[in-house]
Amino acid sequence: MAAFWHDPNVRMVFWALVKILVILQAMLGVVSYMIYAERKIAGHMQARVGPNRVGPLGLFQPIADVAKLFFKEEFIPDGANKVIFHIAPMLAVIPALIVFSVVPFGPQDALRVTDLNVGLLLFLAMSSIGVYAIVLGGWSSNNKYALLGGLRSSAQMISYELPMGLSCIPVILLAGSLSLVEIVRMQEHWWFVATPFGLLAFAIFMITALAETNRAPFDLPEAEAELVAGFHTEYSSMKFGLFFLGEFANVISISCIAVTLFLGGWNGPWLPDAFKFVWFFLKLAALLFFFIWVRWTYPRLRYDQLMNLGWKVLLPLALANVLVTAIVVWWRAQG
Repeated sequence: MAAFWHDPNVRMVFWALVKILVILQAMLGVVSYMIYAERKIAGHMQARVGPNRVGPLGLFQPIADVAKLFFKEEFIPDGANKVIFHIAPMLAVIPALIVFSVVPFGPQDALRVTDLNVGLLLFLAMSSIGVYAIVLGGWSSNNKYALLGGLRSSAQMISYELPMGLSCIPVILLAGSLSLVEIVRMQEHWWFVATPFGLLAFAIFMITALAETNRAPFDLPEAEAELVAGFHTEYSSMKFGLFFLGEFANVISISCIAVTLFLGGWNGPWLPDAFKFVWFFLKLAALLFFFIWVRWTYPRLRYDQLMNLGWKVLLPLALANVLVTAIVVWWRAQG
């Protein structure tokens, strides 16, 4: 047994599993209390109190919400494809959680699960899988309103994945790597958002992130005036909760990637390396507040406005930004 444990590959897998379990439990807690934060901030912005009954300052409200969802009756409509109906909520959560396996929260190995040399590609792949959860959830429900919500969402997410992917290319050109750890290390002295093309890429990335996570003002799949509740109309109990868990987990994972790509990751002044993860979480908290602030500030776009913005504005801007960045990087390489 001792010889087995001294195998470096065994130890590496063991500690990776430990870090995965820690991140998983932490993210579930953060998602629950992000919902609480959203409700409190929304109440403040609308001159309301927000949750304040369950526990001090309403801090136990997320626990009560989860308990309520656990004990609610689960309903599966007649004619639904039961296998896909059960799989769709899982697809909403699992890809978002996988992204955290490549996010470097700090400079130490203990603060990341792994350093993939294609970590950015993993994020883009997992964000693409999320659309299947919404499409399959709407289609498998055997409900025309849910199906329309799923189709609307698929068109929206596919449209905005293109400019999101293109907005990451200037970072790749500047860093010369697809490894998220290497991208952060390249921002030790200056963050990519401080450059003109980095700032434009960051703005495009954040707008597309709102659309990718179905957050207002891009929450067209849940336009209740037209589609009841969109793709999750027929879902109840914990399956309903999993869709919202997936939405908030996606918000957190995309914010982590934005911090890593554009805001320097763990880099920041004053703190020693052992505590630089504090900078990462402060930047993450600022972006999460941005998502909440936008939701309760701007009205929902019409569907044609949403598509025009994606195809006629963001996509040409992202392409032009890639071209300019490539020219600047080439010019610098020429000395």
